[in-house]
Amino acid sequence: MEDWSGCLDVAVQMARRAGQMVQCAVKQEKQVSSKSTPTDLVTEADHQVEELIISTLREKYPSHRFIGEESSAAGVKCELTDDPTWIIDPIDGTCNFVHSFPMVAVSIGFAVRKELELGVIYHCFDGTLYTARKGHGAFCNGVRLQVSKEKDVSKALILTEIGAKRDPATLDIFLGNMKKFLSAPTHGVRIIGSSTLALCHIASGAAEAYYQYGLHCWDIAAAAVIIREAGGYVIDTTGGALDLMSRRVVAAGSREIADYVVKQLQPINYGRDDTDPDDLP
Repeated sequence: MEDWSGCLDVAVQMARRAGQMVQCAVKQEKQVSSKSTPTDLVTEADHQVEELIISTLREKYPSHRFIGEESSAAGVKCELTDDPTWIIDPIDGTCNFVHSFPMVAVSIGFAVRKELELGVIYHCFDGTLYTARKGHGAFCNGVRLQVSKEKDVSKALILTEIGAKRDPATLDIFLGNMKKFLSAPTHGVRIIGSSTLALCHIASGAAEAYYQYGLHCWDIAAAAVIIREAGGYVIDTTGGALDLMSRRVVAAGSREIADYVVKQLQPINYGRDDTDPDDLP
C-alpha cells in the first residue's frame, strides 16, 4: 500500500494558505459573475485561490492530474482517471462568501486509481481544519471525529442544499423531498449554503444525514473520506456505491438512516460531471 501521508501534509498547508487568502478577500470589494445559472456565482477570488492551489501542487507533483471547479467551468474536461488526481473546490459556498455569511470552505481531495485517499477541508471564517486519510481516521483540529450512530430517524437532524436549478418543476421535487423529512418526523432539516461544511457536520456527529442532487465531485471528494474515516456512510441516492461524478449523494452516520433517506428521495437529474454539457438531453 502506498503512503500518501506526505500528500496530506501538503494539502493541509495549501488549504490553510488558501483559507487565509479567502479571509482577506472577504473583506474586499468582490467582482461577482454567474456560471450555469444566475444563482451559480463565481468571483475573482475563486479563480485566484484555485490557481494558487493547483500551481503550487503541480510544481510539487508534476505527474499528477487536477480537477478544479473553476477550471472545469472554463471548459477543462472533468475526467477522473487512474492517475493520482487532486480534486479542488477553492471556495465552497461562493454565495455565502459574496454576502460574508460565515459558512465558506476550501476543499482538497485526492484520488488514486479512482479511489479517494485523503481529504482536507478548511473553514475559512473560524479556522477549523478537517482532515482524513484512508485507513488512518478523521480529525477536526487534531481531535478524532466520530459520526452519530443514531438509527432512529425521528431523532435525526437532516442537512441538504438546494442546488443551482430553480425552475418550478425542480423546486417542486426539492420541496417535496424536504417535506417528507419534515413530516417523518425528524428533529429538523437545515441548509447552510456549503456542501463541504454540511458534510463535515455529518463526520462530527452534529447531524445524522445529508442528501443532495446537483453538487459536484469537488464538493464530495474530500468530505467523503472524512465521513468514512469517522465511521459513516457515503453512498449514491439509489442506495448503491458512491459515483463521484454522478452529482448526487447521501451521507449518514448509520446505515439505517442512510437507507431511510434513500427510500424517501425523488430524483432530480443534473447530468454528470464527466459529461459534456452539450451532450445532456
